[in-house]
Amino acid sequence: MKYDTINKEAIDKLMEIFYEKIRIDENLGKIFNAKIGTSNEAWKEHKEKISNFWQGMLLGQGDYNGQPLKAHMDLEPFPKEFFDIWLKLFEDSLNSIFNEEMKAVILQRANMIATNFKRVLYA
Repeated sequence: MKYDTINKEAIDKLMEIFYEKIRIDENLGKIFNAKIGTSNEAWKEHKEKISNFWQGMLLGQGDYNGQPLKAHMDLEPFPKEFFDIWLKLFEDSLNSIFNEEMKAVILQRANMIATNFKRVLYA
């Protein structure tokens, strides 16, 4: 089923699909697993937290209370190109659950975030 609207259910589904890809990615998996942990419970909490972030970004709701840029600045340094891997996995995940119009809206936001993070982290 592909969503033609952005809602909490769709964002939650996106987080499930996306983070399953992240966890097993040869480059990103190591970084995320080191920060989040490897337990399913830790990942469940992370997916809920990031779902709240995206609900705020896309729907103007959610109760995200964090500092995403600071969280990335606190990580061990990683290659700038890893953002391209992140975006590719995110786009692949979007493709599996959203129609083209909704995918374009969300991907534009994701690109904006990645560009901003790269600008700050690799200045």
